[in-house]
Amino acid sequence: MTLNPHHQTAPFGRSWDLIVVAGFTILAGLAEVVTGFSHTFFGITTSAVALFTVAATGIGLSYLASGVLMLTMKKWAATAALALLSIDIVGRILLAVTGLYPTDTAKNTFSLIAGTLVVALVALYVGWKRKSFA
Repeated sequence: MTLNPHHQTAPFGRSWDLIVVAGFTILAGLAEVVTGFSHTFFGITTSAVALFTVAATGIGLSYLASGVLMLTMKKWAATAALALLSIDIVGRILLAVTGLYPTDTAKNTFSLIAGTLVVALVALYVGWKRKSFA
């Protein structure tokens, strides 16, 4: 049996890169859930209305769940993770368009754009690595 030096696997046959991406996604999802309830995150403020709390919590849970699904290393789970990441992106855009996520400061606007871009990059990475899922 020869090992491919370019493909490092972690325990249980998962590749390290997907474990890192999944772990980041889970932590980011938790941060979104917390932000949904606290309405502040590193100096960024959000609307303190119930609809924002529900929406942001749902978005955060979809982000978190996508990370958990990635850890299964199943193709169906990767597909579901991509769907949940898409929901996150659409949800963020809807929060901004409806005014529930204020974009009245450069910090908030940058945060929204950067956060949405990160979610999109995670989705692109999962799509690119989809062949790695069983």
